[in-house]
Amino acid sequence: MNGTPRGLNRVLLGLIGLVFMALGAALATLATVPAAGRWWQGWSARAVSGLGELARGTHFFPGGGSWIWLVVAAALLLIAVCMLSWIANQGKGRAGILHYYAGSADDDGAAGKVLLSCAVAEQALKSALLERTDLLGVSVTSYDFRGRTSLRVRVLPRQGVAPHVVAADIGALVEAMDTLVGVAVPVLVSIGSGARSRFTKAERVR
Repeated sequence: MNGTPRGLNRVLLGLIGLVFMALGAALATLATVPAAGRWWQGWSARAVSGLGELARGTHFFPGGGSWIWLVVAAALLLIAVCMLSWIANQGKGRAGILHYYAGSADDDGAAGKVLLSCAVAEQALKSALLERTDLLGVSVTSYDFRGRTSLRVRVLPRQGVAPHVVAADIGALVEAMDTLVGVAVPVLVSIGSGARSRFTKAERVR
């Protein structure tokens, strides 16, 4: 429901995995094949010597430092900026306003506006669910989904608790909340599993 770039994350994870697999295979080859080890020693020595000559031959001014280090620093800075941008895009899409209504003098004689925070619905549902003894964990979060504010209710039941019963009870709570606030809010109900419950995951969209 949130704005996390899952496709990009999967592509990056796949590329990183392939890179590490290639590095692992190369290291294993160098460690087990003597010919590959001798080739690597010769090639690395020539590469280090060439980089040293390149650094000594590239200067901004006579007697100055090499511009190679500036290029390396700029590349590292670009990588850092890309990583910060990628981190900032994780988990985006959180919503803060559940409902907004702007009144006018034509409604009841007084102009004004009503703003309902998402925290109202989150705390109401979470408080009601935490009173249940058959749930080990409860989390309620709000997201902006396709231009509408939606709620994601995730619960972790105890082992042996029927998922359809939990889903039906949550649906009844959501309907009561809709009646109370006067707004029908889309809700994703996620019944999770974990080492604490050993419960089969099921999801239901209302």
